[in-house]
Amino acid sequence: MAQLYFYYSAMNAGKSTALLQSAYNYKERGMHTIIFTAALDDRYGVGKVASRIGLQADALLFTDTDNLFDNVKAQSAEQKLDCVFIDEAQFLTRDQVRQLVEVVDELNIPVLAYGLRTDFLGETFQGSHYLLAWADKLAELKTVCHCGRKASFVVRLDDNGHAVTCGDQVQIGGNDRYESMCRKHFKQLVWDKP
Repeated sequence: MAQLYFYYSAMNAGKSTALLQSAYNYKERGMHTIIFTAALDDRYGVGKVASRIGLQADALLFTDTDNLFDNVKAQSAEQKLDCVFIDEAQFLTRDQVRQLVEVVDELNIPVLAYGLRTDFLGETFQGSHYLLAWADKLAELKTVCHCGRKASFVVRLDDNGHAVTCGDQVQIGGNDRYESMCRKHFKQLVWDKP
């Protein structure tokens, strides 16, 4: 029986690495998969999922208007799919998470989604919100704050390295723009900032 999995974390916990390793495991066994990634994040190339340690794979792009159920169903009609992978799952819409539920329940194809739990203000992304609510299995991938505690939050930094406390929820960036922190340090920089 297929299930919907959500692997979440702060930045730099190895979400893309874990996705690529899982996809490779399926491929090594002769199984067929597809990988989706958000079209708005092209830091590592268009249609690519890449990890900071150098692994990468081709991916299909999704935007907030794509119907993922229809896309997976069409792909599966061409060749039986054994698993669907979603990178940058925080950028999914509510409807797209429901479509992934239908992929699992109606097409009986497992879906493994990987993404951030919260944004730079500590608020859930829409995709993460509904994945946390509707996924069959939740797994936190862990990373550490500069103090050594588990990092559960992400702080957005300006050009001078100071914490940003307002702005659009989505601003694409990597280590140059974001730092993963524990709740204590996140609160000091974002919630408790004078």
